[in-house]
Amino acid sequence: MTMRRMLAACCLAVLWNAAARAQDSSTESLAKAAQNPVADMISVPFQNNVNFQQGQYRGTANVLNIQPVIPFQLGEDWNLVTRTILPVIDLPRMSPNAHSFFGLGDINPTFFLSPSHPDGLIWGVGPTLSAPTATDKLLGTGKWSAGPAAVALIMPGHWVIGLLVNNMWSFAGDWDRKRVSQMTAQYFINYNMPGGWYLTSSPIVTANWVARPGQQWTVPFGGGFGRVFRIGDQPVNGSIAAYYNVVRPHEGARWQLRAQLAFLFPKGHPKPIEAGR
Repeated sequence: MTMRRMLAACCLAVLWNAAARAQDSSTESLAKAAQNPVADMISVPFQNNVNFQQGQYRGTANVLNIQPVIPFQLGEDWNLVTRTILPVIDLPRMSPNAHSFFGLGDINPTFFLSPSHPDGLIWGVGPTLSAPTATDKLLGTGKWSAGPAAVALIMPGHWVIGLLVNNMWSFAGDWDRKRVSQMTAQYFINYNMPGGWYLTSSPIVTANWVARPGQQWTVPFGGGFGRVFRIGDQPVNGSIAAYYNVVRPHEGARWQLRAQLAFLFPKGHPKPIEAGR
């Protein structure tokens, strides 16, 4: 009887370990999908960026980016992935007689055409557009702008490594506002660990080509951590990171604190992250 109990206990331990590993693998797959800008998965991220010591008076600016990602299947071989940024901005005063400003910024949709079944390298290309929807002139450019966008990434082992880049030029809008010619590049490096945890670095580098020499680039450096977890039955991806702007314009923010909460709607993932709760 003792031997049977020992065998039964060993079998249960093996089954439990196999189930835990399978759930960890499923959790990591979901985390990787959340880190893939052109994944075939609906997600609704809320990304809050606090920019410290910005402007002439070194105030604190806050930008909440609501960024729904919605993919559409185009036949069996291609997806069209739409990524839209709706910024809600709280801007500190920029002059002695001015006050702070709060409202909606310019809406920025991007459309990526991406293969449904990539082999190794995952990529997407398409147009990006900025519409002058800002509720105050200081919160936006006042211009219609457009340009090309591209993303490429790889997922070796526990890693997700890639680059997302676009450049926009203005083509219409208020005649008395400055023209737009700006590049945005975001490299991202993520290392995924058991239980849905991961380390991340995804700074956003910008170059304003129409600014004066020495005032064009913003180059942050830093990183943070995150986790895929569950609120009830809803998979969620949460992260927090800090970045220091090693290169910046004179009135640019010195550093940034970024916190993000993304609601995930994966296909075929019935409760995949129980082991990470």
